Amino acid sequence: MGKGGKQGSRKKGIRRAMGHPGSGPGPVPGPAPAAGSGPAPGQPGVAEQVNLAVVEAIRHLDAGDGAAFAVAADRVAVGRVTQGRVAPGWREAADRALSTNLTSLVSRLWRAGWEPADLVRAVRRELSEEHAALTLRVIEAELSAYPAPTVDPGWFSQLRSLGAEVRRPSGAGFLVPPGDGDQARWVRTVHAALEVLHAVRLLPRLEPLSPPPGTAGRRPEASRAVDERVLERVRALLAKAESTPYAAEAETFTAGAQALMARHSIDRALLDATAPHREGPGGRRVGIDNPYEGPKVALLDAVARANRCSTVWSTELGFSTVVGFPGDLDAVELLFTSLLVQATTAMTRAGSRQDGLGRSRTRSFRQSFLLAYAGRIGERLAEATAAQAESAAAEPAGEGLLPVLAARHEEVTEAVSALFPHLRTTSIGRARDGEGWASGRASADLARLDTAVPLVGG
Repeated sequence: MGKGGKQGSRKKGIRRAMGHPGSGPGPVPGPAPAAGSGPAPGQPGVAEQVNLAVVEAIRHLDAGDGAAFAVAADRVAVGRVTQGRVAPGWREAADRALSTNLTSLVSRLWRAGWEPADLVRAVRRELSEEHAALTLRVIEAELSAYPAPTVDPGWFSQLRSLGAEVRRPSGAGFLVPPGDGDQARWVRTVHAALEVLHAVRLLPRLEPLSPPPGTAGRRPEASRAVDERVLERVRALLAKAESTPYAAEAETFTAGAQALMARHSIDRALLDATAPHREGPGGRRVGIDNPYEGPKVALLDAVARANRCSTVWSTELGFSTVVGFPGDLDAVELLFTSLLVQATTAMTRAGSRQDGLGRSRTRSFRQSFLLAYAGRIGERLAEATAAQAESAAAEPAGEGLLPVLAARHEEVTEAVSALFPHLRTTSIGRARDGEGWASGRASADLARLDTAVPLVGG
């Protein structure tokens, strides 16, 4: 982030993913006919009719024909009405067909590098919150097929953060509860399910950050327990930073959180240096939403650098991938989330702006504000990290710390190159509003960040 010169020259170069190898999981599969639903001689059975109706509805979405899709989706929901009656078993067959299609597609997405939070985020970004909620139900059902020890613990954390848990569905179809007679709700659910199928069936492959379900092993319980105690203390400090109306207090609490995570990272690095087995660098995707995507990416990058991680921005998919060691990734995610809340609060408090002709320049002001905030916060977090490293290196146990940290930095660099062999640097835009730049720097620099904040508990 720029440290000098005119505000118009301050640009941030962010590494950007150059597409993703291969294609997505493929076209919508056809559901297997249910037992006992074979066709009568000379005509297709209910299951086959439902399948044909699903294919037709998806074809209309491919063609962009909304009116034809609506008719075809209604047919998936209720079939062809004959003499005022729907074919017996039609709704159950439609529920089963759509549920089977969706879970099969999600299963293939796991093997294409996707994770639960990624998929929910992509559907919400492309469609709506209602579609995202339906996708989450599909994920819950699909993951219920695997023994818990074979699913990466991080996936369960993602589900909890989304307000979900793994539930085994009561039957072959699970789009609506058994016995729900609300026909209008059923038709809306069918429309949404078809739209989700269409939206996700050709999603691109992503870089694999964790093993797909069914193949994961357990992590050491002891290391996770220690990390969680530290994270709880960090969360408490950041909660205070977000709740106080005083900028000076907020920055002091944030600095304390950074100092705590930095010291924990150093201690973990020294411990890992002598351990026979340890976790190497991994990755974590962090959603980046409009407005002001560029400055938010810059803030994430600043936080990541201060915690010895690297970031790669996938602009078309609405996320950045942070690469680093596990504890450092936790620190980045927590601090970024909190700082984004703090920055947004400060930016909103600054109000709107107009130029001399009365035209709004609020967007330019806020873009510059967030870019400046990200730059200055990055500097200050880096100062806190450096102070902790200097303090630790001066202790008897800190002998050899600098080579250990250099080796970990090299591992992170190699991990980025392995995950993203084709990268380019992209500009996230300039800070063109001088007042916004100055205001953003001031908001990030109002208080002296005391990196010697006492850390409760040692």
